[in-house]
Amino acid sequence: MSDNFGQVIHSHLWEEEAQPDNPFVAEACYCSGYDVYGDLLGKAGYIEYLYLLIKGERPSAAVRTALEMLAVALANPGPRDPSVHAAMAAGVGGSTAASALVAALAAGAGSYGGGREVFLAMEQWQSKGMDLEAWRQGLLSPSKPTRAEVWPEVGHPPGFDPYGKRCAKPVLQTLSMLAGAMPSGHLSWLMQYREALEAAAGHPLAMPGVTAAALGDLGFSPVEGEMLTLLLRLPGAAAHALEQGKQGFRRFPFFSLDLENDPGPVSLSEQE
Repeated sequence: MSDNFGQVIHSHLWEEEAQPDNPFVAEACYCSGYDVYGDLLGKAGYIEYLYLLIKGERPSAAVRTALEMLAVALANPGPRDPSVHAAMAAGVGGSTAASALVAALAAGAGSYGGGREVFLAMEQWQSKGMDLEAWRQGLLSPSKPTRAEVWPEVGHPPGFDPYGKRCAKPVLQTLSMLAGAMPSGHLSWLMQYREALEAAAGHPLAMPGVTAAALGDLGFSPVEGEMLTLLLRLPGAAAHALEQGKQGFRRFPFFSLDLENDPGPVSLSEQE
């Protein structure tokens, strides 16, 4: 076996030293120059390490605080969210842990409240910045995609709730806290002009919109923001899947719908 076996891993963020007697096991691991098990373990927090993994540098105190806030806000979207509901369905059906998490990722990956919506909203921030008139024009006359996409065409302005009547309280609370932690940037501007943007969009601001603004202020690209959104939303899906697996199908939540112009119950003769 070649003595250079340990040199075949090509990564700017990760370096390993192989054990002298077993080239398949690492003797030491370095993340962007930091000895993970010698320097970081027991000293760095999870959010700091997560930032280091993606950005290749330590976060400032302000960035760490804001990212921790965002992580708490996104950790559990709740049973009404499709990603959590999908994980609960897997849990109550006795599926494996991996199946529950994959179900959550699949249902929470798209352009309606999912990671892709955050990606699209972050692209809007990149192109429009903090130009209110550019936002108004973009929201009133959204541009059509110029090439075929993997994802279906979005039916609403990214970052806004297509079915909401008003901005949800958790969204406002999250925006306020994050803007306080990062007083200059997208978040504070969004807090100032939220109502004007909602009027142009015809929809209230939603959590993906706040998430996109926060991730932009934290220095993440749209691709990085999409990945982080998917990752940070998994804890709630896992917790609800575990809980639902214990409770069983008889206590699985089904949400009733109040239909406008409900025709009422249909008799068997009418069904025929």
